[in-house]
Amino acid sequence: MYDVVIIGAGVTGSAVARELSRYRLKTVVLEKEEDVCCGTSKANSAIVHAGFDAVPGSVKAKMNVRGNSLIKELSRELDFPYKQNGSFVLCFDEKDLPKLEKLKEKGEKNGVPGLRILHGKEIWEMEPNLSPEVKAVLFAPTGGIVCPFKLTIALAENANVNGVEFAFDTQVENIEKTENGYSLQTDKGIYETRCVVNAAGVYADKWNNMVSSRKLSITPRKGEYYLLDKKAGDFVSHTIFQLPTKMGKGVLITPTVHGNLLVGPTAEDIENKEGVNTTRQGLDKAATMAKISAENVPLHMVITSFAGLRATEKDEDFVLGEAEGAEGFFNAAGIESPGLSSAPAIGEYLAEIIAEKLHGEKKDDFQAERKDIPCIAESTPEEIQALIAENPAYGNVICRCETVTEGEILNAIHRPLGAKSLDGVKRRTRAGMGRCQAGFCSPRTMEILSRELHKDPLELTKAGGESRILTGAIKEDL
Repeated sequence: MYDVVIIGAGVTGSAVARELSRYRLKTVVLEKEEDVCCGTSKANSAIVHAGFDAVPGSVKAKMNVRGNSLIKELSRELDFPYKQNGSFVLCFDEKDLPKLEKLKEKGEKNGVPGLRILHGKEIWEMEPNLSPEVKAVLFAPTGGIVCPFKLTIALAENANVNGVEFAFDTQVENIEKTENGYSLQTDKGIYETRCVVNAAGVYADKWNNMVSSRKLSITPRKGEYYLLDKKAGDFVSHTIFQLPTKMGKGVLITPTVHGNLLVGPTAEDIENKEGVNTTRQGLDKAATMAKISAENVPLHMVITSFAGLRATEKDEDFVLGEAEGAEGFFNAAGIESPGLSSAPAIGEYLAEIIAEKLHGEKKDDFQAERKDIPCIAESTPEEIQALIAENPAYGNVICRCETVTEGEILNAIHRPLGAKSLDGVKRRTRAGMGRCQAGFCSPRTMEILSRELHKDPLELTKAGGESRILTGAIKEDL
């Protein structure tokens, strides 16, 4: 019997797990994929939104602004990349200036600090590559960028170190109310629990509707993106939005914390909850829309494209808290944008009300801090020498594009909730995220995974499940 079962090891589930690990509660996270951060959390804009777009008084608005205020200190505690670079919202028509003013007013009602409307040369002094058609800009200095992989992994690792269990490759199949709580049938057996946290992303409506009198309806909203080479990373320094529409905040242009440039997303409602394929039509639309903000955006420097899904609930707001008619079943559903920004606040909010319900006692030995894998590419010569002296594997470069060493990959494999696949290594170290997109380093990374996990190379996968990289006979010396 568990006190809490969390469904989903994305950023929301991991944030709830981390905050619950402050209490003496027996908690487990069930994840159908082979690792944390395998759904919406791995494919998004990597933006920490300031909070000016959400409807004042909505759950989104409260969670967004609170999450934004928490993330800087959280990045220090858990050692993940974050930068407060500020954001621009572009207005291209004098007739739309009232909409920009209204957006500013919304942000101020939500408690967003420092909002200003910019005109004239100040705009191009701050962002010289913007379109000359820009008439005014809403500037939000508290907007930021973050690494969504590193954030999610940091939350999950810290939760695990503090006693939360994680069960991967574990698919929930059915949920039933019991006398003492809930029984969750999975493909790996039954989990009994006093409380459930439903953080299942685009599938959250399925589990809610099994137990709650209030039925949810979640539509996957697909967004397609371009990722550009680091040579394009300084094209803009702020996150560049266009005035929002009912489909979202439009196609953005933003630097990433790792020095790339990101363009996207589109917004297309689809039926397939696994539909993360890119399309020619979608990518063309992203390119066309981006060029409205900056005509010379260097799309010739694209190194990859990808798509992600946002879990859009029909009422267009986050669904947080105890589900109607289902005591002990807590929803974190409909967590679309600004879900990444809101995750720290969602974790804080749900953990507090669950701990109160279960009379959870706070630990006196909670470990609030965690250190990430040392990054050779960002280390000083002195730091590199010290790492190599401690472990010579830090002197063996495996990924040339991102300067990732064998030492970093070993660390990724052997740390809490360690990597088990090529994508697991990639999300923790960036090996394979560079210009050649793993063309050079994959065989060498596979050799390390095979050796350290004691697996036949034929068993290794790109991303768990049936995504095996090699098939058939291989030579012994591979």
